[in-house]
Amino acid sequence: MATTNIVNAIFKRLKTQNPHPATELVYHSHFELLIAVMLSAQATDKSVNLATPKLFKVANTPEQILALGETQLKTYIKTIGLFNSKAKNIIKTCELLVQNFNSTVPNTRAALESLPGVGRKTANVILNTAFGAATIAVDTHIFRVAQRLGLAQGTTPLAVEMQLEQIIPKTYKRDAHHWLILHGRYICKAIKPKCYECFLIDLCPFPNKQI
Repeated sequence: MATTNIVNAIFKRLKTQNPHPATELVYHSHFELLIAVMLSAQATDKSVNLATPKLFKVANTPEQILALGETQLKTYIKTIGLFNSKAKNIIKTCELLVQNFNSTVPNTRAALESLPGVGRKTANVILNTAFGAATIAVDTHIFRVAQRLGLAQGTTPLAVEMQLEQIIPKTYKRDAHHWLILHGRYICKAIKPKCYECFLIDLCPFPNKQI
């Protein structure tokens, strides 16, 4: 595992490279963010961003999505993986938002995870991006990058999340998952990592560097 000094050095460089990181999902309200994050599960942000502008133009509130209906909703998101199950979950989530949360996106983990299709990772993204909580949403990129950099050794996303929570300094925790996701998406790729472009290469213990 990385030492405290190395952890600080890693996140100091990540912040220097990108002082104000943000999700690449396009949204204009907490509800649009929730729907976009739900759609992004096992799909790319790019594919979501291609579909949601047309959807949000006609329906960007729980009531409007419900009025649209599941069948029509599918026509807007059919280019996104697992769109059938996602459409069902979105409709059910909208029903619960109207019934239980006054049509607003809740700001607690328990409430968010009570919504169909919203697991711990999605809840963490919403809590962090919408409400400013210092949560870490571990996706495949973070799972890979954290282990390559020696920040975590967990065998499950939850284990990696818990280890990152312990090791990342408070000053960096709010933005940590955005930095790690973007680093994994563009530099520390799964198959062909761009180690030759990496500004963390001297701090990285990954044995199979592509130089």
